[in-house]
Amino acid sequence: MQRVEEAREAIGEQAQTRLPVSVIIAVRNEARNLPRCLEALRDVGEVYVIDSQSTDDTVEIAHRYGAEVVQFHYPGGWPKKRQWAMDTLPMANDWILLLDADEVLTPELAGEIREAIQNPSINGYRICLQMYFLGRRLRHCDANFWKLSLFQRGKGRFECRFKDQDASMADMEVHEHVIVDGAVGQLKHSLTHHNVDSLSRYIQKHNEYSNWESRVLAQGESGELPPSLFGTQAQRRRWLKLRLFGIPGSPVLLFLYRYLFRFGFLDGVPGLIYCGFQAVQMFHTKAKIYELKRGSR
Repeated sequence: MQRVEEAREAIGEQAQTRLPVSVIIAVRNEARNLPRCLEALRDVGEVYVIDSQSTDDTVEIAHRYGAEVVQFHYPGGWPKKRQWAMDTLPMANDWILLLDADEVLTPELAGEIREAIQNPSINGYRICLQMYFLGRRLRHCDANFWKLSLFQRGKGRFECRFKDQDASMADMEVHEHVIVDGAVGQLKHSLTHHNVDSLSRYIQKHNEYSNWESRVLAQGESGELPPSLFGTQAQRRRWLKLRLFGIPGSPVLLFLYRYLFRFGFLDGVPGLIYCGFQAVQMFHTKAKIYELKRGSR
């Protein structure tokens, strides 16, 4: 009996030391990225892996790390994967942390989150994403950006910029942003983004992203986060993108901006490839906008 009581006390203490957040990870064929992500979440309250019928070892890996796996079957339209999970899952914690499979929660960020969620006046936090590409940290290229990834359950939701979507545009949110009711803060420590997947997979995912983006831009800007030169980083990027897309040769200008003016050349070959891929994605999006407008005529 004494051993049973000691075991119960140990379990209770372990539960109290866990970071009291519910993590949602949206995945599809992420067997190469997922182990690093889940290894860093061993001391988190609960982890949901939202899968889209992966054909690799994604589900087995998630179970091995004790994550709860939920299958998502995308019928098209809205909501998409992460908003569906936020609306559907019986989460046990008051705070939600959204992660991608190639993102890693550092111990420093976990400690900062533990303190930050005690502040009753803040309902959400932006976290900076520190990019690693082809094995190298990108310190330039305008690669690092802020995401509103941590927020109170029931206080945050994704904006819907385009309802008439299908599976060719990816089954999860692309450049929709989380909108939080109430005050939003920023955390000092970063998430690390380790892309260890193949470039073929990278190109495939971004082809789906350009399908979505071309439809959004062709119909005209929408969403609850208006473009603004003097707003948040997300609003500035949206404002600049709208104006850049209307300029002839803008993919070339985007490459020169990232590679030369944002010193992408200092990141070596990975920086060159990253800047080139960003420009190519813009070119694909512009070509698809032209195709849509030509078809409508």
